[in-house]
Amino acid sequence: MPLKQEYHRADERAFLDERGTSASLTPNGLNPATILEKAVRERIVDSYFYKEQCFAINEADIVDRVVSYVEFIGGVTGVTQKPTPFLCLVFKLLQLAPSDEILDEYLNFGGEKFKYLRALAVFYIRLTRQDKDIYKKLEPVLEDKRKLKRKGRNGMGLTFMDSFVDDLLTKDRVCATSLWKMRKRDILEDLEVLEPRVSPLGNLEDLLEEEEDVKIEENGRYESESVVRSMSRSRSRSPRSRTYSRSRSRSRSRSESPPRHRLADDDRMDIDRPVRYREEGVPGRETC
Repeated sequence: MPLKQEYHRADERAFLDERGTSASLTPNGLNPATILEKAVRERIVDSYFYKEQCFAINEADIVDRVVSYVEFIGGVTGVTQKPTPFLCLVFKLLQLAPSDEILDEYLNFGGEKFKYLRALAVFYIRLTRQDKDIYKKLEPVLEDKRKLKRKGRNGMGLTFMDSFVDDLLTKDRVCATSLWKMRKRDILEDLEVLEPRVSPLGNLEDLLEEEEDVKIEENGRYESESVVRSMSRSRSRSPRSRTYSRSRSRSRSRSESPPRHRLADDDRMDIDRPVRYREEGVPGRETC
């Protein structure tokens, strides 16, 4: 009697069981199987990309999948809410639960060559790490100004790495995923959990003082320029120039207007004509 051949199939849905999972809890105390929403998890498991490219891979294979297939960040796309390769790899990282050393390699290696690997790492850190570790890991990435493609239900768009990290630190929902609410930075500073952040641009008070100095200098330059303009205008309107312009205008008016004695002669001729006619007795006119 031939032996019955048994086939072992990987059951990815075992990880979706909310009653328990073989993976340990994340450093922030959350169950990795419940971090993503249930509807999103089911779409990921049923997607072709997850079945084809995310089966039996490890942390090193994640790098190869990101380089080969991830061309944009996002959650679900289209009317059917199809999960993106970016979100599928995030779900795979939740299963693998990589250590901090591996995440640092993702951040550093992704910072030099592959920006979407860095984006994947910061998103996973935001989901699984404690608030103090999130600020320490993500704030240095705010200096990264590279462009990222972002695809959602409304289509493709453009964003930047620092803008994406800022959304992870400030918003409650990113890439079709509800982010757990963490404490604000000023609260952690008051509790002396974190040190005050020093911006690469410098201290805020120093920047404000520099802006005030620049405004004062600009105002001084504007006032000095206005004084110079007023002095030049006053020189152009000196008495000498006024007399010269007046004499010139008078000469023009005299040359254009006819002489007064000619006008007087013409008027005299017009007055004398009827008298002359009356004296000579021109026919056709009555003499008085």
